[in-house]
Amino acid sequence: MSRMQVKYKEEVAPALMSKFSYKSPMQIPRLEKVVINIGLGEAKENPKAIEAACGDLAKITGQKPVVTKAKKSVANFKLRQGMNIGCKVTLRSEKMYEFVDRLFNVALPRVRDFRGINPNSFDGRGNYTMGVKEQLIFPEIEYDKIDKVRGMDIIFVTTAKTDEEAREFLTLMGAPFARN
Repeated sequence: MSRMQVKYKEEVAPALMSKFSYKSPMQIPRLEKVVINIGLGEAKENPKAIEAACGDLAKITGQKPVVTKAKKSVANFKLRQGMNIGCKVTLRSEKMYEFVDRLFNVALPRVRDFRGINPNSFDGRGNYTMGVKEQLIFPEIEYDKIDKVRGMDIIFVTTAKTDEEAREFLTLMGAPFARN
């Protein structure tokens, strides 16, 4: 059991239970999955970009990424249906908690001028999305071995019903939200 899972069981769950006065422990919000996505606009000119991004994502998450393909053709972007345009990884259970722990405690503090993550990026159903401007904040990535600095989207899917519950849950899990 990872450090984050222990923290959830011993600190987060009881705090949420008392704050929102849930009747059943099954009502307590928990993390369902974390999805990390890298969108690559330059993939149509440079097919090696997909391989490099997938390699970086595999190092960061410890799991093989899935290559994402375009759903529709868009003439303005010179994009055809079925072209490779990015990669993503869906983390669950042990690997998910490990990743969240590393993100909150190691990677985010390494961001230059870091003041906290945006507390308003909830979707209305208790899920949180954040963007990272460069993959270099993760200690697994070596600066000399990357071909290009790329950003990524990180989506936290929770079982919370409202944004307020999800914000409180992620705060207790250690998410460094910016103060308003």
